[in-house]
Amino acid sequence: MARFALEELKGLRPAENLPTMQHTPEGASTASKEPTAVQLSMLQGHNGANSPNDHKSRTNLLGVMDELEQEPSPSASDSEDEHNVTPRTLNISERRKAQNSKFSAWLSKRTAKITDDEVQAVVENANEENLSIRSLMAKSESNVIITDPREYQLELFEKAKKQNTIAVLDTGSGKTLIAVLLLKHMIDQELEDRAMGKKRRISFFLVDCVTLVFQQFAVLECNLDQKIERFCGEMGCDLWIKETWAKYFAENEVIVCTAEILNQCLMHSFISIDDINLLIFDEAHHTKKNHAYARIIKDYYITQVDPVKRPKIFGMTASPVDAREDVVKAAKELEAMLHSQIATASDLSLLRMSISRPDESLAVYDRLAFPYDTTLCSSLKAKFGDLGALAKCFRNAREATSQLGEWCADHLWRFVLDEEQALKVERKIERKFNRDVGNRPIEMLDSELAQLKEAKEMVKKWTFANPDVSGNNLSPKVLLLHQYLRLIFEKPSNTKCIIFVKHRYTARLLAQLFSRIGTPNLRLDLLIGSRSGDVGDISFSFRQQILTLMKFRKGDSNCLVATSIAEEGLDIPDCNLVVRFDLYDTLIQYIQSRGRARHANSKYMHMVEKDNGMHLQAVKDVRQGEAIMRTFCEALPADRLLQGNDYKLETELVKEKSHRKYVDPESGATLTYASSLVVLAHFVGCLPHRDEDFTHKATYCMSATNKKFVCEVILPESSPIHSATGRPSSRKAIARRSAAFEACLLLRQSDHLDKNLIPTYHKSLPQMRNAHLALNMNKAHSYNMKIKPSIWEKTRGSLPSELFLTILSLERPENLGRPCQPLALLTRTQLPEIPPFPLHLQVGQVSQLLCTSILTSLNVSGRTLTELNDFTLRIYYDIFNKTFEVNEPQMSYWLAPIISSWETSRKCDPPDQLIDWAVLAHVSQNPEIPWTIDMPHAELIDRYLVDKWHGGNRFYSLEIKPDLKPSHPVPEDAAKTKTMDSIINYTTSHLFKNTKQKVKWEDDQPVIMAQKILHRLNLLDEITEKEKGVNTIAYLCPQPLKISVLPTTVVAMAYIFPPCIHRIEDYLIALEACDLLGLVVQPALALEAMTKDSDNTDEHRSEQIHLQRGMGKNYERLEFIGDCFLKMATSISVFCKSPEENEYDYHVKRMLMICNKNLFNTATFLKLQEYIRSTSFSRRTWYPQGIKLLAGRGHNKTGEDTARHPLGDKTIADVCEALIGASLLSHDNMDMAVKAVTTLVSNPNHDVTQWNDYYSLYSLPRYQTSQPTASQLNLAMQVERVDKYHFRYPRLLRSAFIHPSYPFAEEKIPCYQRLEFLGDALLDTASISFLFHRYPDKDPQWLTEHKMAMVSNKFLAAVAVKLGFHKHLRSNGAIIESQNREYVQDLEEVEKDANGARDYWTLTKTAPKALSDIVESYIGALFVDSEFRYGEVERFFNEHIKWFFEDMNIYDTFANNHPTTYLHNLLSLSFGCTNYRIMASEVPAIIPGGLPTAIAAVMIHDEIVAEGTASSGKNAKVKASSQALKLLQKLAPFEYRHIYKCNCEGKEQDWVGKAGDGVGMAGQLKRGNWDEREDDLLRAKIAKGVEMTQRMEVP
Repeated sequence: MARFALEELKGLRPAENLPTMQHTPEGASTASKEPTAVQLSMLQGHNGANSPNDHKSRTNLLGVMDELEQEPSPSASDSEDEHNVTPRTLNISERRKAQNSKFSAWLSKRTAKITDDEVQAVVENANEENLSIRSLMAKSESNVIITDPREYQLELFEKAKKQNTIAVLDTGSGKTLIAVLLLKHMIDQELEDRAMGKKRRISFFLVDCVTLVFQQFAVLECNLDQKIERFCGEMGCDLWIKETWAKYFAENEVIVCTAEILNQCLMHSFISIDDINLLIFDEAHHTKKNHAYARIIKDYYITQVDPVKRPKIFGMTASPVDAREDVVKAAKELEAMLHSQIATASDLSLLRMSISRPDESLAVYDRLAFPYDTTLCSSLKAKFGDLGALAKCFRNAREATSQLGEWCADHLWRFVLDEEQALKVERKIERKFNRDVGNRPIEMLDSELAQLKEAKEMVKKWTFANPDVSGNNLSPKVLLLHQYLRLIFEKPSNTKCIIFVKHRYTARLLAQLFSRIGTPNLRLDLLIGSRSGDVGDISFSFRQQILTLMKFRKGDSNCLVATSIAEEGLDIPDCNLVVRFDLYDTLIQYIQSRGRARHANSKYMHMVEKDNGMHLQAVKDVRQGEAIMRTFCEALPADRLLQGNDYKLETELVKEKSHRKYVDPESGATLTYASSLVVLAHFVGCLPHRDEDFTHKATYCMSATNKKFVCEVILPESSPIHSATGRPSSRKAIARRSAAFEACLLLRQSDHLDKNLIPTYHKSLPQMRNAHLALNMNKAHSYNMKIKPSIWEKTRGSLPSELFLTILSLERPENLGRPCQPLALLTRTQLPEIPPFPLHLQVGQVSQLLCTSILTSLNVSGRTLTELNDFTLRIYYDIFNKTFEVNEPQMSYWLAPIISSWETSRKCDPPDQLIDWAVLAHVSQNPEIPWTIDMPHAELIDRYLVDKWHGGNRFYSLEIKPDLKPSHPVPEDAAKTKTMDSIINYTTSHLFKNTKQKVKWEDDQPVIMAQKILHRLNLLDEITEKEKGVNTIAYLCPQPLKISVLPTTVVAMAYIFPPCIHRIEDYLIALEACDLLGLVVQPALALEAMTKDSDNTDEHRSEQIHLQRGMGKNYERLEFIGDCFLKMATSISVFCKSPEENEYDYHVKRMLMICNKNLFNTATFLKLQEYIRSTSFSRRTWYPQGIKLLAGRGHNKTGEDTARHPLGDKTIADVCEALIGASLLSHDNMDMAVKAVTTLVSNPNHDVTQWNDYYSLYSLPRYQTSQPTASQLNLAMQVERVDKYHFRYPRLLRSAFIHPSYPFAEEKIPCYQRLEFLGDALLDTASISFLFHRYPDKDPQWLTEHKMAMVSNKFLAAVAVKLGFHKHLRSNGAIIESQNREYVQDLEEVEKDANGARDYWTLTKTAPKALSDIVESYIGALFVDSEFRYGEVERFFNEHIKWFFEDMNIYDTFANNHPTTYLHNLLSLSFGCTNYRIMASEVPAIIPGGLPTAIAAVMIHDEIVAEGTASSGKNAKVKASSQALKLLQKLAPFEYRHIYKCNCEGKEQDWVGKAGDGVGMAGQLKRGNWDEREDDLLRAKIAKGVEMTQRMEVP
């Protein structure tokens, strides 16, 4: 995948011409065209002052003491202090809006650059290897600016300016410089033409291989002052659309690319031949037959009939001949094909003076022995000679005895049958067996593999002799080379030598040999090709080749043993000795290899056998061929025309005249016989298919009719066109192309190919992109919110004959601070079991409220119902100053006192024995207790007193104060009010002055010492600092007060009823949400899943905005485990329902189900958002609905209360995941969670309702049930030794160890990718379940960070090694196997030194991903083989993984090392800063099928200090965090505060990060330990230094 290098993110230009991109902070989607998320999430309903629908906008912010000073009013009933509903920090929202705006402005500038660079990044960094290549090529000494062209170069340049020219010059003579001069000339001319209004044209520098793309680009980039670009097939150009190509053609003057790239661009009509002003053909001798060079000329150059519109042609070659053929004939054919003239230096002496030609000599070695079988080879052949896989090895070993000697022949077997190569042979045997059309018994395969193993053991145990330079076991050819090199490198020298060999195994054997018999001054290295070779061969990547040449250039090595790769393609540093150990086959091989010896006095040595006429003739042929070619070139007239050659080209074209051609009328794209094969193969590659389906290709069936061939092409089953038949042809190759051509025509006619002949099907990439974007939604909308459960409304409207009791009692009633008796909540229907919940009764005094449902109902008569109604309404009136109408049919519920002897164990008692009927009757019959002057004082004690004149004043009477009179001053210990002159005025302080004058107060009435009742109704939350220590002592006179008939024990309980009924109703609403989805969930988990307690609940560890206090647990932990189960459930379903699709399609289908957008759509369709609990207890909404309020605050309202709440789209999706988590935890099995997934994803790819349904979806594939081989059975046996599970299907187990690079045809078993997809989800669930239950108080952020350790590549790779899984991995790449070996060695050393430490694996270097993959794929295989028993996954986890993580504290550092977490800890803990954010947004991709680019920024105090880009918002944040850490890690707190102007009041903590990173200093500098003046002085000193440093850094 393409990546942006850090350097490329600097110096970005603003995006003046692009529209501002919509974005959403915190990694949100940019796909929506609605108002920006900044507007939606921050302006719509979030600011209480501006939102009429937000109940918080009507919050009374006055405290208790303020209420005491209000004017008396009968309606002042809702005086309960509700300051807890007020957001803790009112300016956070405004601050975030400003930050969002600043981020938006910054993003609009960055977006254009990212969009502009997206394809550029693909071009420059096609893969990690090419990125490294680019850096290496930049260091190449050959990439220098050439300013001094030689005379012959200028001569050929002048010729090339006038006509099409093929420059024939020796290797190293500077042909590329001539091309540079010509390009400069053409660019200058092009600029002049554009100034005159002519059409824009560009130049193409065409090369034959990817190697030369990078090499020639590096040269041109240094020598041209215009913009150039390079392309090759590895960059995925075949998916690019015309607009993308047009962009690059418009921005560059020169394109360096492989010829096939231009051929396809011309074919697809991305560019036309008349858009090109110059075609440069590097290594032009390849222009013949159907090479891309030839196709460009035949199909596009010649077909442009107007010569003016044809581009100029310049070809370069060392020889026009690349095969054994007539030199003159080949030269003329090349001229005809390229429509050019061959030219060379007119004075070859000038050329020879400019470039050094080596002295050539023959090195004659004695006659070689005839090939024979060595003792080892004979022994192997006797036992294993019939093994077809080793046949070529036997031939090579036999040939090596002659060419190299017995020692080399024997050591060849070491290469062939070492661990790595033996695996290749084994695969070759299996591949041949599986492809054999005959049905051979599987025992034959087992026998061959057993023989191979035996052969490997024989070689391993063989005693190899040492090389003998006396000639006993080395050939004369090798001995001569040894003698010569020994003389050359006898002493330290500057000699550099290249030895050319024909075979890779020869190079390898010589390198091995000379490492033993060479001289100390000989530093030998290998240089071989990158294509995969035979068994025993090795290959070099292009990067390895460049590194080898750099070592050669620097002198780290001074002798290269090279294959033909060193002849053409690579820029080889000059050397002064070339040895042709194996002679050349063609003239151009000779010329090019000789050209490597460029130093003065260099030597070129032909090694020939004594008296070998073929060798001598080969030397003679190439020298004569070169002489003929030189004579031919020198004899060419300087001003000749292309006479006679047109006929030759026409003859070539006549052969193709019968071939049809299709030109799209709209685009001009051209389909020919030659291009149809490529177009059809590309289309087939885009079709969906299974990995193991090696038949997924176009199959060509040939038949003969009337001496002509007719071909039918059959396309895969997934193709919309199944077959096409071509026209008869006399040649099979033409018949094949004709069939492909017909198929392409049919595809074009049905629009399966677009107008540019590009497939219209791209593996659902746009779908995947849309799903990806939906992951980051953060928009907010306002929705209706249920404030009452539907159960009340459904049961109202009639007089009940029976009621159900739910008794409300305190688990620890003593914590209330005064006696109380339970209350009964009587409802028309039985309430579900309501779990206990805590009430904060006093400072430090908490009690659980117990809700006990009585099992039997209470039969009620009309009189009983009246008493219950009177009691309930009396509580509302006396305690809460609310007067409701008497309307028994419309009551939602009733209240009743319960006897004091109640215990929860009596839940089975008859309900009529539990109600305190005496209290009920007394309250019903007496509205109040009237006071008279004769009332005994004892009757005034322990009474509930109500201030008639102020609804907010309520008291408990404590005692009579006989020494005080109403006229006495108020004692000093009383709570202060505005009237303290007398007790009677204190009692009536809220009475208007005129009213006081009209009332006659009794002078002899007693004075009561009382306790003022604080109206702190939200007992669900802890007592705030403001509420602590409030004086509640009061001195009162009884005459102005009302003495309530309610007993104080009832009143005490009634005061806690509002938060209780609020919480009960929340439970009921949450359960109704579950009923809506058809889920049975425990009430506590249902409410937790539906609770959102702040505007940013999902932002773990961030400062909570608009925190709703006292709401209990929010959904975040349940969402965490629900998200995990959702991933697992959908993974299993997709795995079962889509067996024909690959892992990529699995990811797409799963993403479309689990993405937030899908969950959001389902939830809003069901109106689930109305059930979400987003507000804490409110004094306005707890009252019952259905009955009319006659008096009290709010009595003037019409209609019932309605509420709305702003919810982010992601919040709604998160609640869906939390409900899945709640369903999972509510039961002992997973059935309810499975049902929840089906309901909430609402997708046919997951339609099961219980766990066992998954296995019924799974159809056993044929590969799984086929008869296993002995090798596969042996694998199952070995694995069973380390994991005590017996696999019923060994072939399924084999699949878990087959790397994607391993060919399917070898065993006909698919690779592990599907099983890894499944196992990844299963392991995630096992890991998260372990952490979730083991650490019930940890937040999702902590759980996520520590889960990272459990599922990291590092850890799983260590598990793979511990279980020996790495030994069973089957891959087809030496690099993979080499990486695995290195990692295993490193891990073993680390474990040995760890002394039993369980986290030893964290100390290793980066682990190969393949090792972690096979652990996950094994878990997937285990799950499938056990018929989807999740218990087997848990068993594997407990036995092999859990041990490492029994103490998670040791992984705190591992978790904190995550850059984002580390940055958070650094800023919040070390620096005490709270004003920072990490924000992210996305830029949609412009390449079809590409994913969007995510941009993240770290903002500190409203300034962006670091940024990062990646393919996802999460990874972009990681990169941005990493960049920020580089800036911040070494700062002390006071430095940070000075630089970033931080004045946050967060507390600095002694938190220390990674050792040695500088953060420790932040923890050591504790402000309290310093003298304040010293602190100020040091701050000023450092601040001054920082300021000076900043000045110095300004450019």
